Amino acid sequence: MTNVRDCNGNPLKDGDSVTLIKDLKVKGTSVTLKRGTLIKNIRLTDAEGEIECNAEKVKGLVLKTEFLKKA
Repeated sequence: MTNVRDCNGNPLKDGDSVTLIKDLKVKGTSVTLKRGTLIKNIRLTDAEGEIECNAEKVKGLVLKTEFLKKA
């Protein structure tokens, strides 16, 4: 398993909750995820530095861990 860490260096694992540290526009939609949005139940991917998750408005997101901090 890859060693996935958030922006502060805290280790992340499947099922963790994270918070966005920056407003992010979602490609292919008109949705912007606001800073401070809580995302629950993340899933780690094979790519280091990326996680899969579902947000309120968007399902099947892939986010970079540099924009996340552990909740």
